[in-house]
Amino acid sequence: MRMEAGLDTGPVLLERSTAIGPAETAGELTDRLATLGAEAIVDALARLDSLEPVAQDPAGVTYAAKVAKADAAIDWRRDAASLDRQVRAFNPAPGAETRLGDEAIKVWAARPVAARGPAGEVVGMDDGCPVVACGTGGLALAVLQRPGGRRLPADEFLKGRPLPAGTRLRNVNAADA
Repeated sequence: MRMEAGLDTGPVLLERSTAIGPAETAGELTDRLATLGAEAIVDALARLDSLEPVAQDPAGVTYAAKVAKADAAIDWRRDAASLDRQVRAFNPAPGAETRLGDEAIKVWAARPVAARGPAGEVVGMDDGCPVVACGTGGLALAVLQRPGGRRLPADEFLKGRPLPAGTRLRNVNAADA
């Protein structure tokens, strides 16, 4: 794009688009976008004299606020599909987070599944992964991490501390639990 006084408001010279995969993490998408962007800049520089600037529609302009660690806190009252997107959005950093008792637990991979129960409660297992009830549906927790530990597949994580049905995971903000 051409530079203007406003933040990212100049006319666009070249654009590329790509679909986001249904299980793609922010880290995976970032890597793909870096490659796509590198290819696009080489193409744009090679054709710079022939590219026609296209004004951006001001109605489509949005500001993306800086992501804070607090944004990664899991609120089990939300629906499973949005929590799945949240987990993927905060992988590789800072990691979506919930609480088990007084312990912060990072959730690095999960998948929505059919489930019912009180939000935040472990309601069963799915292919070796604990299923936590959400506001709507459930989330099977596939990769987890304790403070100071490493990321572990759910079955390995559970060897150190099982999460039997009825175990309650809390929102990071205890006032919301």
